[in-house]
Amino acid sequence: MSDPRSEEVRELSEEELAAIEEKYDEGAATRSVAPAFGKFLRYVALAFAMYHYLTAGFGLPTDYWHMGIHLSGLFILIYSLYPLVKTETSFDLNTGALRLGGVPFLDIGLMVLGVASALYLGFAWRGIPFLGVEEMTFRMGNPNGWDMLFGVIMIALVLDIARRTLGWILPLIICIFMSYALFGQYYPGILQHPGVKFNTFVSSMYFPQEGIFGVTLWVVSTIVFHFVLFGVIAQRTGLGQLFIDNATILAGRYTGGPAKVSVVSSAFFGTISGSSVANTVSTGALTIPNMKRLGYPGHFAGGVEAAASAGGQITPPIMGAAAFIMAEFLEVPYTTIVIAAIFPALLHYVGVFTVVHLMARRLGLKGLANDALPQLGAVWRDGWANIVPLVGLLTVLFSGYTPFMSAFCGISLSIVAGMSRLKNPVTLVYPAAFIAFVLWKLSDGGFDVTMSAILIVGAAIATLNPQQRTTIPEMADTFETGVKYALAVGAAAAAVGIVIGVINTTGVGFRIGFMVTQAAQNLGSDLIWLFQWGAYELFTVEDLTLFISLVFIALACILMGAGVPTTALYIMLVSVAQPALAQLGIPPIASHMFVLYYGVVAEITPPVCTSAYAAAAIANSNPFRTGISAFTLGLGKVIAPMAFVYAPVLLFVSSTGFDLLEFSYTAASCIAGVVALSAAVVGYWLAPMGAIYRVLMALAGLIFIAPSLSADLVALITAAPAIISQVFARRSANVPA
Repeated sequence: MSDPRSEEVRELSEEELAAIEEKYDEGAATRSVAPAFGKFLRYVALAFAMYHYLTAGFGLPTDYWHMGIHLSGLFILIYSLYPLVKTETSFDLNTGALRLGGVPFLDIGLMVLGVASALYLGFAWRGIPFLGVEEMTFRMGNPNGWDMLFGVIMIALVLDIARRTLGWILPLIICIFMSYALFGQYYPGILQHPGVKFNTFVSSMYFPQEGIFGVTLWVVSTIVFHFVLFGVIAQRTGLGQLFIDNATILAGRYTGGPAKVSVVSSAFFGTISGSSVANTVSTGALTIPNMKRLGYPGHFAGGVEAAASAGGQITPPIMGAAAFIMAEFLEVPYTTIVIAAIFPALLHYVGVFTVVHLMARRLGLKGLANDALPQLGAVWRDGWANIVPLVGLLTVLFSGYTPFMSAFCGISLSIVAGMSRLKNPVTLVYPAAFIAFVLWKLSDGGFDVTMSAILIVGAAIATLNPQQRTTIPEMADTFETGVKYALAVGAAAAAVGIVIGVINTTGVGFRIGFMVTQAAQNLGSDLIWLFQWGAYELFTVEDLTLFISLVFIALACILMGAGVPTTALYIMLVSVAQPALAQLGIPPIASHMFVLYYGVVAEITPPVCTSAYAAAAIANSNPFRTGISAFTLGLGKVIAPMAFVYAPVLLFVSSTGFDLLEFSYTAASCIAGVVALSAAVVGYWLAPMGAIYRVLMALAGLIFIAPSLSADLVALITAAPAIISQVFARRSANVPA
């Protein structure tokens, strides 16, 4: 077996990295268009970005207009950039017959129909007398012919743009829900219902408040888009590099340094990135070659980056924007979600970090040499201003202002930090405009004096940024890229609204929940004899029912999550799985977190693990083996949801209350479980570990997750032979021959 350190490790160019991102991130691959049409699309994308940016600061229009404008932008850009069928040649420039600027007239026609159906609600809200359209009040639940026409067009096209950006999986799932709503009378047993009339179905899916124009599209168009845009701007203006440099300083010198840099930098970067694949490519371009140079196998190096990058979706404060939707669903402050997410995210990174450390010990790998590490003073002397936008955004967000206002301030400060320089007086127009906005909000009562002072000082000191200034064309490119990143999640959110509409109309979520709990109860009753020894009972039927139900739901989340963006996936899963979890008596915030976590696990679970495949392309390793490595490295994320369901105290803010002693004990038990599982995965703790001892450590790790003294005692007894053998093996290894 060749030493990986003897292989030549080549760093990829920006073009190669972009190609990898396009290949494995469904939403990143777009077709080529003629230069004139490309310029038109650029103006559309910039207008789309500026509309959302300005309305976030100056006020949103009425919901149906706001979401209609958002959908119109999606239809124009998606039908222009994403082909009907994806083939190797469909992305090439083709300006033949029946095309406009490289875009087929069929797609142009669908684009026009989509924009018309998106804006029709706004124009028809107060009625259109010459078309015989009454006010919406009189049509709600009783759609006229125009409503039916545009409603059917909207449903069909929303499914189509989701298919074009994300593939077939999500639209097929939604079509199953639609068939259930329309043909419920033909379904068996408890799933049977009278069926929804077609005109009722169309009006429910099309009219606002539920369906396509429901909460999912509102949150994405009002909050998620802004944070995706902020993440792209902050990364491009230098915050991403600042994260990587500081992670290298923090972790690079220790055992297995580059791999630990990958974990830390991905955790940092994940707080501002809405895409696991983008996170993998951005940080992996540096960390994966460094890991391979140090001696990590390629599949392991790729797995580390994929597992760490996927963790960004569950890392506070932004959590891939899912936190905002969760706050909306639960009707709790955003800060409640962030606080609840702290320990579970920590548990995930403890797991990845432990595996990385133990693998480095097993392979005898050292850290980076001091001369290979960035210098702390130089890093902060050059990049300190890039942290100002993030500080400003979080300050506004945690002070109780709306998420879109915090995003507006964050984006504004990013523009100032990137484009304004004190030595270039013309560019001071950007901080001047933002300061004028802050003073206007102060005079209007929107900001208090303290917040206004913080934002004004932030804008002023950001102009002192010593880095090279970002030009207007470069910032325009960044805005355009941010819009393209948000297209797939926008399409998915609109389509997933249909699922929520069906669930609200038919009550299928509660029916599925009842089926899951009944099946788990029956299976638990059949298996209880395995855990009874005379009068002693290790687990009750209720315990087994809860555990089996959680396993069923977790598997469903992972299977449904294949290739679907985190935000859209969470919306869909929580609508289906949360009722089942509620029937089991699990607190709402724990059940929502449970669903989100297992949805994110899908990103590193073979066979569909896009983050791992992107990492494998950078590492030049086997994709499936890289996926397996990523999954085993992410075991902390796999078991964390089980832990906080059994012990909601780990979420700090659960309705069951918070007890410091209980939290400390439960947290220590969970960390012990993650460490035991990590040792089993690597086959090393204090010394190399045999197969039998690895099995014992794995069993002990799983039992540790159950938060009780009896379970911990069983776990210790199970792990004792392995621990004792490790201690003796370590002592004998230290004895000179």
